[in-house]
Amino acid sequence: MIEMTNNNDHWIQRYHPAPDAEARLACFPYAGGSASFYFPTSQALSPSVEVLAIQYPGRQDRHAEPALTNIEALADGIADALNKWTDRPLAFFGHSMGSLVAYEVARRLQRDGVTLSALFASGGRAPHLWRSRGMHKRPDSALIDELRELGGTESSALDNEEVLQMVLPTLRHDYQAIETYRYDPSPRLTCPILALIGDRDPRVSVNDVRGWDEHTSAGLDVRVLPGGHFYLVNQQTAILDIIGEHIQFPTGVE
Repeated sequence: MIEMTNNNDHWIQRYHPAPDAEARLACFPYAGGSASFYFPTSQALSPSVEVLAIQYPGRQDRHAEPALTNIEALADGIADALNKWTDRPLAFFGHSMGSLVAYEVARRLQRDGVTLSALFASGGRAPHLWRSRGMHKRPDSALIDELRELGGTESSALDNEEVLQMVLPTLRHDYQAIETYRYDPSPRLTCPILALIGDRDPRVSVNDVRGWDEHTSAGLDVRVLPGGHFYLVNQQTAILDIIGEHIQFPTGVE
């Protein structure tokens, strides 16, 4: 059963509700992505870990809402929604833009006294290394070329004008949020960070993800897996194993 939530929980999709799960994993989509990308992850981890798939405004069931173009505003809304889900160990997984949003949400929860069990930062450079390429100001053709290079969208979809009209505005707003982000130094996270990257990523280097070490006082582990920017599509088993290694359960629970 798929459970859609209400009020401030429109930020969260629980595809496989697991009220008896001993831990939770909040998953944050990439630019132009949506919560449903994490349906397979939710299915694979349930019922021992309940996945809270984050849904940004402007897509899928939230398509009628204006997309947010500010990382801070996204983080504020998500942190508010997640506050009610912190009664058991909580970890974050974010890919690309999602790694940055997850980091900012983690900062907010930590200020509220909530410490994550882990932050999985996938395909995203460390927050202080994010920089603008001006993509949100470029013509649609440039955004389409970007999608083709990153490989996260089927080629057939990129040749479909109707699909592009749905995807491109959201993608442009997400790029605006990323490219106008300005890192504000603050105390380090007190949870460990697991940084993951594809070995053929055209946009993010291993050195970029090693920079996450500056943002945690609990240690950084870097994992390089085969693939490009969307390496995780073909590496789900390996990623699930890594998540399983680092998800924390209450004492005495395995």
